[in-house]
Amino acid sequence: MEKLKMHSPDLSQENIAKIQELFPGCVMEVRDEVTGKPQLAVDFDQLRQELSDSIVEGPQERYRLDWPGKREALIASNTPVAKTLRPARNESLDFDSSRNLFIEGDNLEALKLLKDVYLGSAKAIYIDPPYNTGADFIYDDDFVELSDDFLIRSQQVDDSRNRMVSNPISNGRFHSDWLSMLFSRLRLARLLLREDGFIFISIDIIELANLISMGKEVFGEDSLIGVISRPTGTRMGSGSRGVARELDYIVIFSRRNEASLFGLPMTESEMAIYDQTDERGRYLTRSLRRTGGENRREDRPSMFYGVEAPDGTEIFPIAPEGYESRWVCGKETYYKLLADGMIEWRQVKKGGELRWQVYQKHYVSSQGRETSDLWSGVPGNKMGTKEVSALFGKVKVFDHPKPTGLITRILQLSTSSDTEDLVIDFFAGSASTAHAVMVQNARDGGARRCISIQIAEELAEKTEARKLGFTTIAEIAKERVRRAGQKVLEGDCNPNWNRDVGFRVLKVDTSNMKDIYYRPDELSQGDLLEAVDNVKPDRTPEDLLFQVLVDWGVDLTLPIRRETLQDKTVFFVDDNALVACFDSGVTEDL
Repeated sequence: MEKLKMHSPDLSQENIAKIQELFPGCVMEVRDEVTGKPQLAVDFDQLRQELSDSIVEGPQERYRLDWPGKREALIASNTPVAKTLRPARNESLDFDSSRNLFIEGDNLEALKLLKDVYLGSAKAIYIDPPYNTGADFIYDDDFVELSDDFLIRSQQVDDSRNRMVSNPISNGRFHSDWLSMLFSRLRLARLLLREDGFIFISIDIIELANLISMGKEVFGEDSLIGVISRPTGTRMGSGSRGVARELDYIVIFSRRNEASLFGLPMTESEMAIYDQTDERGRYLTRSLRRTGGENRREDRPSMFYGVEAPDGTEIFPIAPEGYESRWVCGKETYYKLLADGMIEWRQVKKGGELRWQVYQKHYVSSQGRETSDLWSGVPGNKMGTKEVSALFGKVKVFDHPKPTGLITRILQLSTSSDTEDLVIDFFAGSASTAHAVMVQNARDGGARRCISIQIAEELAEKTEARKLGFTTIAEIAKERVRRAGQKVLEGDCNPNWNRDVGFRVLKVDTSNMKDIYYRPDELSQGDLLEAVDNVKPDRTPEDLLFQVLVDWGVDLTLPIRRETLQDKTVFFVDDNALVACFDSGVTEDL
């Protein structure tokens, strides 16, 4: 029954909800001064910071995750970069036709360049960021503080570098560095997600709590879908203080609070329990009376009521032991289930007489079965190592890669085989995600597309990968995708699959335009003439084309065709979606 509101809408709360949609981290919990109850309010200091390109002071206490360098990290995510993406045809596979991308470069810069192109486009993002085990980061962000600056800000030393605490938090800077590094990237990742999209983040126990708190701030308080526990198949006992670690975790956030994951395919044994069939499909029945714990009337008094059996008698939830029990739902829900044909009555012989029993129908979901938060049957990390080593002649070229079986399960939960869902991994590592996308597409005939981002991190000397001629992790990743794609094509493939195992390589680089450092009063006429053609001499027309695609927000995987017209090179992007010529001397006739 709908009730009259008896008052006009609370416009302030509606406006706060709109602000929360745009800036989830700017809405906080406060206590109402009149009622004493918690309510939502705008953190105006944080909102000012969101809208500012410099640090805004705001020291008041509030419920949130804070760390030294957080405001700098926010600035870093908002600050534009004077960079571009340059194509590398010789490192690509099926450059002109593939819908997959491999971007080489720092992922913060890459995400900023992709923001306008793929705003609200990604159905799933999976990342396996550094677990913050104490090693230095290769992501040299400007906002990460020096050790001395951190110690002053966290009041471990004074301005004269005198120690203020007897036992300084020697590893605190690493927590702050890690939080700042990931915070700026997650803020950009949120912009790339579709409204019904999800992000999956692998992590271990060290930063699990911080990741959950930070994710709620970035994606919204109700965005947390769950935390998956996964046996790694390895045992970390050194320095464990008595508890060896054999788990890591996958934290799942949604872009929109109402979004739900798909189900997993059901096994034959799981399908067998759905042993009844009607015109709506296969189903099983469960007693409408609550069994197990909290099944007494006093546990939920509103769920004790009478329902009418087929012969008109009124049935109450009475346990076999004789005490008053309860139903699994309230009266309003029961009548909705009844109207929807979800209630089934049967006569059961008890004590020599027939008695009516009421059941609820549960049909096989077209979405599959709901996943558990314990993934005990998923391949462990050793399988990931074996998969990569098998592609490189049984040589271990990469440490701790995630197994494709883990990521294909993530793809089943978050993407569809019926659409060209976009999957992004901006900590690509050895490119397990790109490999898994090909595997899953080959299985179900999907057309998922993958964008992998990996910085060209130098490999240590004397490693097995160095001996094979690789110098960076990005080189290993690209070669893995080439070899994995060929292996997938050699196996059983769904006939509906488009067999796209290629990728376009784009590299983050400086702008294609010359840098101008002169003040107006320092320019000569000769300088002005030189600036007429302001393209750097080492840049190609195709470099300029991709800068236009980035600047105009055009999909970077659209097919590109080039033709020579009147001795000029003309590019056709997706036939006539974009036509461009960057040669000099273009005539009106051309």
